[in-house]
Amino acid sequence: MFVSRNITRLLRYRNSLKRMQELGFETVYSYNLGKETGVSPEQVRKDFSQFGIKGKKKGGYNINELLFTISDIFRKDELQKVIVVGTGNLGNAVLQYKGFLKNMIQIVAAFDIDPAKYKKKQTIPVYPLEKLPKICQELYIKTAILTVPESVAQEVANIMIKAGIKGILSFAPVVLKVPPHITIKTICIVHELESLIYQSVQVCDGSD
Repeated sequence: MFVSRNITRLLRYRNSLKRMQELGFETVYSYNLGKETGVSPEQVRKDFSQFGIKGKKKGGYNINELLFTISDIFRKDELQKVIVVGTGNLGNAVLQYKGFLKNMIQIVAAFDIDPAKYKKKQTIPVYPLEKLPKICQELYIKTAILTVPESVAQEVANIMIKAGIKGILSFAPVVLKVPPHITIKTICIVHELESLIYQSVQVCDGSD
């Protein structure tokens, strides 16, 4: 199984390739793509070879073919269904984001424990948390976005996993304990910002 860094770079390659395609380019070389994404040409070739992507020694890579292959790797020929658990400020921001569909990702349902938030007759219905297992089974959901408070994150994650969720993107600033077969990515916006501020200050102090 490929590590997340390989997948992340592949997504960066895809974004750069799309921009090149929009500009009318038909061919790209590893050094072009490396320069655009901040990695070495060797790393580009290594990443591509791990996914069975081959170019021509002197002809580079055909951009259309590369994008088709990468889309196939991420199964972009079919809509990927996702749920959101937690409809507070952050959860609502995620629900309102319009960029998911451009990448064949659709949020099909949301869940919360607050009855005041239950809304079935809207684009993305909001259900009680206890209905999560039933909805996941009916819609074959395997991926979820977790936007609940830190204090209940582990409890809710356990419910999601028991319901058949295999991948969780968590915004709770806590290390969730999950079985080895569960893929989890944690994003703490505050921690990321604090890290960025620290690095910015260090750069400023170093330049004085």
